Amino acid sequence: MVQLRYESGNVISPDVHQIGILALGSHLENHGAALPIDTDAKIASYLALEASFQTGAKFLGVLYAATEYTYIKHGIHISVEELVEKRLKPTLKSAKKYLQLDKVVIVNGHGGNVPVKDYLKDLEQELDLKIVFNNKIVEIEGPHAGSGELSMGMILGIVDDRKLKEHCNINEYGEVGMVGFTEAREKDEGIDKGAQLLEKEGICVDPVLGQSLIDKALTSIEKDVRKLIIEDEEDYY
Repeated sequence: MVQLRYESGNVISPDVHQIGILALGSHLENHGAALPIDTDAKIASYLALEASFQTGAKFLGVLYAATEYTYIKHGIHISVEELVEKRLKPTLKSAKKYLQLDKVVIVNGHGGNVPVKDYLKDLEQELDLKIVFNNKIVEIEGPHAGSGELSMGMILGIVDDRKLKEHCNINEYGEVGMVGFTEAREKDEGIDKGAQLLEKEGICVDPVLGQSLIDKALTSIEKDVRKLIIEDEEDYY
């Protein structure tokens, strides 16, 4: 058996190798004219990969599926049950087996995936794996395809700046801020508030805002990783 040098490289602790970071986004949903349909997956993947650089945790890639609330119709998604049973569970099981993991931080970049949280306790017990659901970027980015996502997209280089003016035409692109999604606005107070804010203030691209959102999300993910390491140390002593 090869003796691995767990202390080598830029790692915050040798114990970080027991932790994986998995991105969870959405690959198939409209984000206006200037952002691609896989915006959420790309943002979540960037955050997960960068957090693995900063901490030394294992980068597990991105899950190839997403779910969504039934009243939001801006893409192609699967049920939360299928997402958990057919996509998430096999991925985590494989990562645990082949990468010697005890813990995983899921970096979520798509609000429709939040119901996954309700299934994590059962998954933890079934897989004997500690799972943390980091939803920070969803909580702070603001309305769908609005200033927050657009600004982060500009930082990451996924925005087509030739279409920025077109993107702001919320009459044409009703998914931006979900302004044109009547059912969603009626059923979700948070969506309606975000849509009203966008209707009032419009959309702007702000690199400072974009970088700030990215930095806050990365700080949150790194804290989750550090907390998992501390829990290990406390259990040991």
